Amino acid sequence: MSAASNTFENVKAVILSAHEGTTSKEKVNFYNSWAQNYDQDVAVLDYRAPCLAANSISSHFSDEREAAVVLDVACGTGLVAKQMKNHGFRHFVGIDGSEVMLEMARESSLYQDLKQALLGEEPLPAQWENVFDVVVIVGALSAGQVPVYVVRDLCRSTKPGGYICMTTRSNRDNLEYKAALESELRKMEEEGLCTCVEVTQVKDWEKAVSEHEDGYISGAVYLYRKLQV
Repeated sequence: MSAASNTFENVKAVILSAHEGTTSKEKVNFYNSWAQNYDQDVAVLDYRAPCLAANSISSHFSDEREAAVVLDVACGTGLVAKQMKNHGFRHFVGIDGSEVMLEMARESSLYQDLKQALLGEEPLPAQWENVFDVVVIVGALSAGQVPVYVVRDLCRSTKPGGYICMTTRSNRDNLEYKAALESELRKMEEEGLCTCVEVTQVKDWEKAVSEHEDGYISGAVYLYRKLQV
């Protein structure tokens, strides 16, 4: 077995082990233990979501980027902030459930503030309401991770006229979750909370790790704009 395929198999085993934990504490413990190797492991998967989300935001954001404040939800080690910095954004606030992931993000020196909280169990801070020019969540909106209704919290924390960028996978294991997410976003549009700017369907999202899929799985980037309420 080549070194490359062995590396992929090792990463695959790590990610599949994440599904063994069902409680919030077990999931946080998994991410705490994975944090040190996270960036290298997702690079093996050709994980493109942070880059794709940053590109989507950049293609539509016309205000002064250096002054914009970005909330990076489920920020992990800081992969999204690194990509957005390449597009001229400079001010980042991060939130994540894993303290060890936050330590890695802190070492990146990209964030002005970092907060530990479990999404779906704790609401985003009330003082964040209508604060951020951009709110982005990459990777966490999927089955077994963050509940769909969290997108309302994301919208609440966005300034009127600001952008909300979300990603999810389109593989078989996540289709039910993806449908629920899109249903919730439609309801929010009907309620006049936000409007869809673009949805980008991506064929080669990342390498498949489930036992019944090969090659690459697909995914989607959703970019919404909060309406003036």
